[in-house]
Amino acid sequence: MHPPSSRDRRALAVVATFEALKGVLALIGASGLLLWVHASLHDAALRLLAHLHLNPASTYPHIFVDAATHLDNTNLTLLAVGAAGYAALRFAEAWGLYRHAAWAEVLAAVSGAIYVPFEIVGLWHGVNALGVGALALNLIVVAIMVAALLRRRRHAAENAG
Repeated sequence: MHPPSSRDRRALAVVATFEALKGVLALIGASGLLLWVHASLHDAALRLLAHLHLNPASTYPHIFVDAATHLDNTNLTLLAVGAAGYAALRFAEAWGLYRHAAWAEVLAAVSGAIYVPFEIVGLWHGVNALGVGALALNLIVVAIMVAALLRRRRHAAENAG
């Protein structure tokens, strides 16, 4: 494989760093979930509602308290394990991108493209800065990865012929 240009290396490094940051955020989330395993979620939900000056007996706050009450330690642990698995996938992807591995480029393109339809539907229901930013970032990642894969394919075809 022909080494990527310095511009391509920088683009891949930016995407790799972005993916690693998503992994770090997922690990922080997993850690936070594990901290809740030993806490009383019902009491924490009531304290949060009191802090926000919301009536726990009204409809939506009551739904929140009820959900917190029924979220048991097993569910929290499973959520934390899922978040840790997601983080591991993001770290592997980042490592592969730093090493210019084709599998990591495919993974980044596919994993970024998977979110695009959901982000578009979310924006259809209501445009906000977070939704627009998430869509833009994922489209940029997908474009960078598709361009890298096309360059890789073109170079392989040139070397084969």
